[in-house]
Amino acid sequence: MTYTIETIARSLGAQAFGDLSLEIDAVAEPQDAGTRDLALAMKPAFAERLPEGQALAAVLWEGADFEALGLKAAIVPARPRYALSGLSKQFDHGESFPKGVHPSAFVDPAAELGVDVTVGPLAVVSAGARIGAGSVVGPQSFIGACATLGEGCFLREGVRIGARTTLGARVIVQPGAVIGGDGFSFVTPEQSAVERTRASLGDQGEGESQHWERINSLGAVHIGDDCEIGANACIDRGTVRDTKIGARTKLDNLVHIGHNVVIGTDCLICGQVGMAGSSTIGNNCVFAGQVGLNDNIFVGDNVIAGGATKIFTNVPKGRVLLGYPAVKMETHVESYKAIRRLPRLFKQVAELQKAVFKNAEND
Repeated sequence: MTYTIETIARSLGAQAFGDLSLEIDAVAEPQDAGTRDLALAMKPAFAERLPEGQALAAVLWEGADFEALGLKAAIVPARPRYALSGLSKQFDHGESFPKGVHPSAFVDPAAELGVDVTVGPLAVVSAGARIGAGSVVGPQSFIGACATLGEGCFLREGVRIGARTTLGARVIVQPGAVIGGDGFSFVTPEQSAVERTRASLGDQGEGESQHWERINSLGAVHIGDDCEIGANACIDRGTVRDTKIGARTKLDNLVHIGHNVVIGTDCLICGQVGMAGSSTIGNNCVFAGQVGLNDNIFVGDNVIAGGATKIFTNVPKGRVLLGYPAVKMETHVESYKAIRRLPRLFKQVAELQKAVFKNAEND
């Protein structure tokens, strides 16, 4: 992959300066860049490390003097961070899976494969499955009965797609993800201790031996267009209705989505987030790592939850949350500041007590 500075800048809709015929083979961080690398010096702090490498060209911020930085050329996008999306796409070598259906793969005769579909080694495509044109099913992946993949989907190694699951167009699924496993649904013949505890908020009543009966998952999973599912993420199928994830929503590694959950469009769900069954999430929400959501709650549009936040109740749209239990971020920050001041406050109170008692004795 070799591009000129002019070609790269044009593809990004960015300005270019200096020797536009300079050829670039790859992108690199400033300190690691060679003479044919495009250094990612997108802000002054990054540019400070340019002398440690050998870069002749770099992506710079608006107003930067590329010649003063010792460069022969520069690309200056309107939003440098966003330009990284286009750059990484240009220079991504991909997984190099061989085209076509591998001889070791099993494709049921009752499955439908669109044009230019790739099915990797030891992959399985079950009866009734439909795979859209240009999609890739990676090595050792499994596509369940009557599952549907839209056009241009890309499934990495060892992905598991359960029966009746639907993926929209251009969905990317990272290695080891499981979409369409059964939901975690169990019930006791009589009212359980958990149900009594929820009703009483603490007292579970008389303890007796109980056994759990499974509730089968009759629903499936529906994922919208242009979503991405991280490595080892798990999305459970619905109990009766489908679990749904809206278009362009991105899930990080080790995310767990419980049965019947509905997530809106353009959400960003970071690593180790867990959503309990039947919770509903609005559009454009961002949940940082290890956020947890209670079952059967509603979170409105444009909600942001900081790392390790635990959400137990409904959240109105636009709220920014932090803490356990979740509160407004500014409230949590003030509370944490107050906790940090407690040792000093206790010390002051102790000193005041001593002074009071001493005065009392002198009187």
